[in-house]
Amino acid sequence: MTTNRFSQPKRWLVGFASVGAAALLAACGPDTTTPTAVETAPTEDPAATGTTGTEAPTAMGENTVADVAATSDEFSILAQAVEAAGLTEALSTGGPITLFAPTNEAFEALPDGALDELLLPENQDLLRQVLTYHVVQDEVAAADITTEEVPTAAGSTLSLQVDDATGEVMVNDAMVVQPDIQASNGIIHGIDQVMLPPDLAI
Repeated sequence: MTTNRFSQPKRWLVGFASVGAAALLAACGPDTTTPTAVETAPTEDPAATGTTGTEAPTAMGENTVADVAATSDEFSILAQAVEAAGLTEALSTGGPITLFAPTNEAFEALPDGALDELLLPENQDLLRQVLTYHVVQDEVAAADITTEEVPTAAGSTLSLQVDDATGEVMVNDAMVVQPDIQASNGIIHGIDQVMLPPDLAI
């Protein structure tokens, strides 16, 4: 029987609280003060491990979800939005996560002026709500996604639909067009639309 990995505890959501998104977490459930694995992991003695102490970190280091978006030509607008929303650190230290990432074309298809409005400092909370609606817990490859409703970091749910004949994955009304872009703290699936939480219009 296949285990639904999206249903596991929302342990990675603690990362969003660390960058001031506590209001979004409140919608997902009670706050927790449990430290993350990064905070509790003991510092290894290089002499005891046989390392030189100069090795690059292998967890929460380069090529995080935020890094991959920032260095990809297809997701440059998303990277700009993540920075404007103050979520760069959350997408670099939280995890594992799955990000359904709108491509540049998806952002450009928004109504005229909508993207510029979202990027304004006074609309940061709204932008956070939109972006965290694209983030779900755990790292799940496209081939392992099943048809179901899954919770998001914004507190509402996404509808995932898999075409058994073609293997195509739909997320609400968006299609996964660039699946399985690996990052050190999760995985990115490029989608062809910017999704909005229920009852939110721009």
